[in-house]
Amino acid sequence: MEEPEAGAGAGAAALRALLPPREFLRSRKGQLLPAEAVLSFIIFICYIASLAASFMMAPLLEFLLALFLFFAYASKLNEKFKGIYWPLSDFLRCVTAAIIYFAISIAAVSKYNDGASKAAGVFGFIATIVFAIDFYITFNDLVTFLKQGSSESESPEQRKSEDEDSDSDSD
Repeated sequence: MEEPEAGAGAGAAALRALLPPREFLRSRKGQLLPAEAVLSFIIFICYIASLAASFMMAPLLEFLLALFLFFAYASKLNEKFKGIYWPLSDFLRCVTAAIIYFAISIAAVSKYNDGASKAAGVFGFIATIVFAIDFYITFNDLVTFLKQGSSESESPEQRKSEDEDSDSDSD
């Protein structure tokens, strides 16, 4: 009778290994990415059910990108793959998503009269705000990331001599 309990313990441990760490889920990025994915999925469903079905591709892509980045950050792929500038790619994703959601939400609310299009537009405006918050936070992370990169590539003596050179040029 002890074997099923041992199997259940191993199954629970395997399930915990698939779940993201709690510290990531409590972080801002760990809360914004699922919110973006859920909003994008809701908007996708609304566009499928509406007369504005031509807009369904943008929320679908944003949903998939948000899921990918959620699992990439949760499994710490950003620390394993240093060749990709993760903050920059995330910033570009958030900026383009906010702009696209704002544009298609205006079109859905103003052009189409069915309820699903209106709902997609309202959720699109909410998603625009969520993506704008995310790109503001990501922008601050990107600035920090770029400052670290520039400080590692130059030694303090090089920066000091460049500052002295730039002062002598201004005369």
